[in-house]
Amino acid sequence: MERLHSQSFEWPQSIVTIGAFDGVHKGHQSVITYAVNESRKKGIPCLVYTFDPPPRAYFNGVKMLTTLEEKLVRIEALGVDYIKVANFNEEFLKQTSAQFIQTLRNFKPMEIFVGNEFRFGNGREGNVDTLKKLFKVTTLEPVCCEEGVVISSTRIRELVEQGKDFEASNLLGLHFQM
Repeated sequence: MERLHSQSFEWPQSIVTIGAFDGVHKGHQSVITYAVNESRKKGIPCLVYTFDPPPRAYFNGVKMLTTLEEKLVRIEALGVDYIKVANFNEEFLKQTSAQFIQTLRNFKPMEIFVGNEFRFGNGREGNVDTLKKLFKVTTLEPVCCEEGVVISSTRIRELVEQGKDFEASNLLGLHFQM
């Protein structure tokens, strides 16, 4: 996996998935693996676009489930070709939705995978519908655990706070250690 530092690339197209991916839990793993599989079928690179720190950590001060380096290792283990880590800071937040879309265009996406609640641009002005006007966008259903409850970083943090490390570790997968 190569970490990208510029906005210009030499590939004709890519498959892109975008998200905070805090913890790279089983739900995230499912989305990223799906994107990797699609990229392999089409013979083009898969790119993960993520943020450091994750938006909830920046805005709400929530504890991150992994460091950036741990997150990168977990994403690499899923077979991703490239990763772009955006510095989630005041400068990034000033970016308009049109500027973010231009960044995405630089990746030449054949298809983009995001969550249903994905928002972007200053004031969260852009959303999935905005992206769908310009790109082929796929949203995947949330992944649930065996009990039928959606796997989320918030839920995993709650389990850790309750001292339920085994349950949290199970949702994180990839032999995660608390």
